[in-house]
Amino acid sequence: MSAPLRVSLGQASLAGAHDTNQDFHGAVLPRGSQLAGKGIALAIADGISSSRVSQVASQTAVRSFLEDYYATSEAWSVRRAAERVLSAANSWLHSQTIASDARFEKDRGYVCTFSALILKGRDLHLFHVGDSRIFRVHAQALEQLTEDHRVRLSSVESYLGRALGTSPNIEIDYRSWEAEAGELYLLATDGAYAQLDATTVHDALHRHPQDLDAAAAWLVEQARLRGSSDDATLQLLRIDALPDAGAPRADLRRDGLALPPPLAPRMAFEGFTIVRELQVSARSHVFLAVDDASGAAVALKAPSIDRREDAAYLDSFVLEEWVARRVDSPHVIKAWAGERPRSHLYVAMEYIDGQTLAQWMVDHPQPALNSVRAIVAQLAQGLQALHRREMVHQDLRPENVMIDSQGTVKLIDLATVHVAGLAEDQPDSDADAAPGTLQYIAPECLLGHPGSPRTDLYALAALTYRMLSGQLPYGLDAARVRSPQDLRRLRYVPLRHHRPDLPPWVDAVLGKALQVTPGKRQEVVSEFVHDLHAPGQQFRSQRTPPLIERNPVRFWQGSTVLLAIVVIVLVLRQALSGH
Repeated sequence: MSAPLRVSLGQASLAGAHDTNQDFHGAVLPRGSQLAGKGIALAIADGISSSRVSQVASQTAVRSFLEDYYATSEAWSVRRAAERVLSAANSWLHSQTIASDARFEKDRGYVCTFSALILKGRDLHLFHVGDSRIFRVHAQALEQLTEDHRVRLSSVESYLGRALGTSPNIEIDYRSWEAEAGELYLLATDGAYAQLDATTVHDALHRHPQDLDAAAAWLVEQARLRGSSDDATLQLLRIDALPDAGAPRADLRRDGLALPPPLAPRMAFEGFTIVRELQVSARSHVFLAVDDASGAAVALKAPSIDRREDAAYLDSFVLEEWVARRVDSPHVIKAWAGERPRSHLYVAMEYIDGQTLAQWMVDHPQPALNSVRAIVAQLAQGLQALHRREMVHQDLRPENVMIDSQGTVKLIDLATVHVAGLAEDQPDSDADAAPGTLQYIAPECLLGHPGSPRTDLYALAALTYRMLSGQLPYGLDAARVRSPQDLRRLRYVPLRHHRPDLPPWVDAVLGKALQVTPGKRQEVVSEFVHDLHAPGQQFRSQRTPPLIERNPVRFWQGSTVLLAIVVIVLVLRQALSGH
């Protein structure tokens, strides 16, 4: 069992010579799943003194950041979640300034500096704009971790070059690093840090070793006694304990769960009754079951007997249901709606009455373009639902797609999904263990590059090519890529070699999505779908290839017939001339 994340926090703020304290600060120390999923956050803001409404800006910035950050998807990375929240806060502040016509008066709007730290797992994440500061406290020095965004005009005149609310779009400084137990961090506005040093901070800790709030209060008082007349706000964060490196999150642990016994029809198991076997593979055993409480049909997946010693494989069982519960799309398989304590490791998902895409392809060896486009459009919607949550499927293949009795296409098997918000907590994975199926995996992943929405795009395009032709776009060569030289040797096999009846632009659209260089593909799957339905001029301007390229067999058959006719004519001519 991994030790939990533990910190000590102290905060204090003291108004300056004026009546209104334009600084604002706050922190959230959640417990349970929120602590694991989002971490600990603290933030500080300083309104500009020349504005009568800057205290509204600083309060809004801190409060919206701390409230909205914890409302974002836990599948998102810390950086994406925080930057989305800060962008929204900045837009609101700027709109308030515009509405109040303060834009015509320099330094009169809803403007403030902002600095924040988020500690999630073993990593610290810093977000900053303006001239409030974040320090790492050492024995003899304060190490400044932020950069002041203040433009100096002279020794006495300066202005903020960057702050929340100054423009409709804002650039936020971001840094992240691995924390260490025992470290101490200090966040402060200029009314506090200008009068403090490391010796004074350690003096405060010596005076109040068990009460960081008291230590912070003593420090802002010292800033006042040393001549500060500005608002002084300060936060202290001490890291007391960190979770073990690579330890799974509490909601993704399989500790205490036994491996299921062999399952068979009519068997009672964990509140379900097994009906029949649906699929047995090297990866898993899937059964149709009935939930005894609700009577609903459920697909139960149990670990493969051959891989029960593979820890990473077993961890994926916990991940699959976790992902399914956080993605709401008609084109992504749903988790079983019920919840009850478990004794065994298994996955409970919705039962889809239909066929796999692999079987559909067997039944439709030469499908119409419109039929394929309809399937691709639904698959793309499923992938987009994952991508919006910073998830990458990583194993798109015919066996992992179901088409139900109503014609709805659904992504299944979420065991290899990459989740940005979870990957932050884990050490770097083995680059040689690229997830996915070799026929559909993007070539760059075989060289150790991480998965991305564009690798899912490649897989979707490869699947489209396979549906239309029954073949793979690079034959079997793509699966053999092991070096950059192998990558450069890959040659795309034009779709027209297999389906000369299809318009040439289809080949052009697929060729772009299947580029070996990710940056040359369409940016997102929706762009690929759009190109398949409404190809732009760059695709339609593709020349119609000559018959020898479109259909070499017909070309040579025609050439042979033509040559035979020529020979016959020459023979007849010679025979007639002899008479």
